[in-house]
Amino acid sequence: MEKKNIDWSKLGFGYTRTDYRWHSEWKDGAWDEGGLVSDEYIHLLESACVFHYSQSCFEGMKAYTTKNGDIVTFRPDMNAERMMDSAARLEMPVYPKDKFVHAVIETIHANAAWVPPYGTGCSLYVRPVMIGSGPQIGVAPAPSYMFRVFVMPVGAYFKGAVKPLRVRVSDFDRAAPRGTGHIKAGLNYAMSLHPTMEAHREGFAENIYLDPATRTYVEETGGANILFVDKDNNLIVPKSDSILPSITRRSLVYVGQKYLGLNVIERPVALEEVKGFKECALCGTAAVLAPVGEIHTKEGVIALPSGMDKMGEVSAKLRTTLTGIQNGEIEAPEGWIVKVC
Repeated sequence: MEKKNIDWSKLGFGYTRTDYRWHSEWKDGAWDEGGLVSDEYIHLLESACVFHYSQSCFEGMKAYTTKNGDIVTFRPDMNAERMMDSAARLEMPVYPKDKFVHAVIETIHANAAWVPPYGTGCSLYVRPVMIGSGPQIGVAPAPSYMFRVFVMPVGAYFKGAVKPLRVRVSDFDRAAPRGTGHIKAGLNYAMSLHPTMEAHREGFAENIYLDPATRTYVEETGGANILFVDKDNNLIVPKSDSILPSITRRSLVYVGQKYLGLNVIERPVALEEVKGFKECALCGTAAVLAPVGEIHTKEGVIALPSGMDKMGEVSAKLRTTLTGIQNGEIEAPEGWIVKVC
């Protein structure tokens, strides 16, 4: 199959219109069969619940061209389960797991020419989204909903891809105690936009958010989970009820344990102890794994020993192994790779 005529080396992380998207609607207590459509526009009432009460959730995942030429996607069942959790928390109708996976596969297959070739370092980003589309002026769930899956070819999320980042500890909170930090709700990201743009204006790639209750423990950034490596090469994973359960993070934990033989410790991580760690990295679907070189705090700069020139040794092995699995270069655990075509 012939790929689209794109200069993959110049591809950034942004929206590109592709040929097809999946569209399904929930009315009268049930989802319709759904199907592929070519129109990239959504037509909504001005009274749609999503505009007034932010009833929306979404997912992020990727498809790849493997070394042997197959087009595959990575752990779509996990994204389906996380969206089910998000929808339930927001009083939205759950989109069934099997229908979710089917919609994702069909959308990727219909846009196969947009999946970047193997070896380009690019991928097809897949965005499932659900919104309260029905009219709702009173504070209540919408009477109807819309589910969509659309895709676009993307390059690296952070410029430079694996060049260490400068991040800062934010004065803002990402989530409230017992709030919605553990789900992928659009409202969580809306409230992070101002701190994120402030960080960018000051020359930082991202914000690190502390726990909302005591503001002493590291949680995550605006768009990614955080991992640390201590001086004994243990993989340290921050643990909290308000951290989004990243599928990439959970996959890296498995890779660290089963492929690299690392000792993985999941526990609350105090900001103060980060000074003694040797590596820090951000992880998520978009970024995969991006190293951090400096963390700026009110008390000063935490300069990670791994430095600002290259990714730390353990982080590099984690990234290389996971991307090798995704690209078909390394044998994957059972069920992780789903062949599209």
